[in-house]
Amino acid sequence: MAGSADSCVRVPVDTGTSRYEILIGRSLLGDPASWEGLPRGRHAVIVSNTTVAPLWGAALREALQAHYTRVTVVELPDGEAHKDWPALSRIFDHLLTAGCDRKTVLFALGGGVVGDMTGFAAGCYMRGVPFVQVPTTLLAQVDSSVGGKTAINHPLGKNMIGLFYQPRRVVCDLDTLSTLPRREYVAGLAEVIKYGPIADAGFLAWLEDHLDELLARDDAALTHAIRRSCEIKAQVVGEDEREAGLRAILNFGHTFGHAIETGLGYGEWLHGEAVGCGMAMAADLSVELGMLPPEDARRLHRLLSRAGLPLRGPALGAARYLELMGHDKKSEAGQIRFVLLRRLGDAVVMPADDAVVSRVVERRSVDG
Repeated sequence: MAGSADSCVRVPVDTGTSRYEILIGRSLLGDPASWEGLPRGRHAVIVSNTTVAPLWGAALREALQAHYTRVTVVELPDGEAHKDWPALSRIFDHLLTAGCDRKTVLFALGGGVVGDMTGFAAGCYMRGVPFVQVPTTLLAQVDSSVGGKTAINHPLGKNMIGLFYQPRRVVCDLDTLSTLPRREYVAGLAEVIKYGPIADAGFLAWLEDHLDELLARDDAALTHAIRRSCEIKAQVVGEDEREAGLRAILNFGHTFGHAIETGLGYGEWLHGEAVGCGMAMAADLSVELGMLPPEDARRLHRLLSRAGLPLRGPALGAARYLELMGHDKKSEAGQIRFVLLRRLGDAVVMPADDAVVSRVVERRSVDG
């Protein structure tokens, strides 16, 4: 289905310190109109990876050449395992070698790893240059490209080194999802599903009714799911840009999920797979604490299972989970804080007793 930047869905984001739009539609990547009204300099740099650049780099480069005198591309190695200092340095090496100045604009073409690292580099280079998010995965389109979180991983913890730095625009071209492998696409559904339990029970019901269309990558279903996800995230980020309180609810499932990713080694499980399992654990913990009715937890489990997401985590051992979760950014004074559910559509951030958490982990582990 043809589309353009003039006919796409637009979701505004207002953080109080910055304003920008999320564009959602078809055929946006190669449309010069998608890139109008952005900061202008002589040089644009596309940051991508070795998988995405051959698929979509040429279309973006051609479109940007209508607005910039010089457009160059830096390709990073693909995968979560490369969300690190050496890969980040490749971006800085390119910027410095190419003589990029403070008016250079960076374009993050790829998934969450590329988006996070490009934003981090943009926020640091010459103390800040503008950047644009061009997410090519479902997970990035509904979550990581929006809100200004940027980071790289450390062997002791995921996303522990980074900064808040907002993009100037987010361009979600649905065409890019056509080349996304099914496993990556399903992993992205985890971040879509999360918005229902934390903020909108009606959206959760919609997902239950339309999951088959989403799995088939139906245009109408995809557009609605991405738009509603972005609307919820934009609202939360607008109220709490730097995660002083409310924004932490967006990490539902992530405390457990990050422990899985770090414990197994980055890239063994996809981020969305770990978050999906983490949501199942967080729902169980909510039940254990007497907050969430068991049937509501089972309802969420059924949706996650239908989507093809794992409900059981690796058998790392409860002690190892607790050790890894101790590095979570929501921890305060050594106390692990979890995003839990009071009911579907209503989340809260609070601590839980280690013994209760351990029971949940052991019950939800593969060998548990």
